Amino acid sequence: MNVGIVLPGFATSDQDWCIPAITSLVRALSERHDVRVFALRYPHHLGPYRAHGARVFPLGGAQSKGLSRAFHLARAVRIIFSQHMRRSFDVMHAFWADEPGYVTIQASRWLRMPAIVTIAGGELVSMPEIGYGGRTSLLNRYFVSRALARATRVTAGSSTAALLGERYRSVTFLPLGVDVERFSPGLPSDGLLAGSPKLLHVASLTPVKDQATLLRAFARTIPSLPQAMLHIVGDGPSKEGLQRLASELGVAKRVLFHGSVAHDALPDYYRSSDLLVMSSLYETQGLVVQEAAACRRTTVGTRVGVVADLNPATLPVAPRDDVALASAIVDTVRDPGALQEKGLMAERRVRARYSLGTSVSALEALYEELAPR
Repeated sequence: MNVGIVLPGFATSDQDWCIPAITSLVRALSERHDVRVFALRYPHHLGPYRAHGARVFPLGGAQSKGLSRAFHLARAVRIIFSQHMRRSFDVMHAFWADEPGYVTIQASRWLRMPAIVTIAGGELVSMPEIGYGGRTSLLNRYFVSRALARATRVTAGSSTAALLGERYRSVTFLPLGVDVERFSPGLPSDGLLAGSPKLLHVASLTPVKDQATLLRAFARTIPSLPQAMLHIVGDGPSKEGLQRLASELGVAKRVLFHGSVAHDALPDYYRSSDLLVMSSLYETQGLVVQEAAACRRTTVGTRVGVVADLNPATLPVAPRDDVALASAIVDTVRDPGALQEKGLMAERRVRARYSLGTSVSALEALYEELAPR
């Protein structure tokens, strides 16, 4: 089958894991299908190349805005059309409903082929107080409404995203999967993480991940868990402010910022931790929760994305509530038997419903259903 995939960005080489879940999906699909990827913004250079089994066509959009943005998207449609003339696509698939969705719908209408749009980020959200969400832009709202209204099928990976999409039309549940061969149970790595319990947080350090609430919750746990350590994996613009907040809360010595960690090193962090803790204000899905679960670790986190959907294998709480988050952390780690059972339950559910193999099979079935005979 010939599949065209439209994305904001894609890996520049087999060693690059830009957007790891989608990279894994493209690599798996490319083993059995002809996959061509159209990367609208990243990488910034032009010129086709191969990565993870797919042919990649970078459009070099970078930060184009205004009129140049319109020309850029129109050019993307023309390039998809020219590739279709060389070898016909059976189906087009956009990840993100804003620019990728709009480009995919425009191209598929010209080419009279089915188009799938996957809600993959914050394109249906508006949080102007933190500068997050596609709905803060009038033009993005237009792109999203056109893409979702005209797609042959719309998919989402969590009930959180599906509920937002259903304001426009019906949504098919089809989550991105985690590679359960790479992420699997195993022995902790000696000396990697300190503390008892060892709490782990994996996310970019940005306001939508709300690590400020995480730090306040952690500070509240110290009287009950005096030996606890919080390990934060990830980097981003909020780092300095979060380090200051940790000092103000008196927990700086118990919070370790590990910075960015290579994707293939993450399994050791999950296996070496006791509990994953997430504090996001919004998650379309939450792949780190699935990765931790595949490594037999449960999550205490805010009621968004798969944290909500995996309950009772996870323990969800309301966003921005550091008191509830702290209480859930303490209650969970104080019962080692229940903690282990939740980890096992989370692993079973992820392997059954959220694995890469399951995701690829479901997507192939959808492609076969929609593709013209």
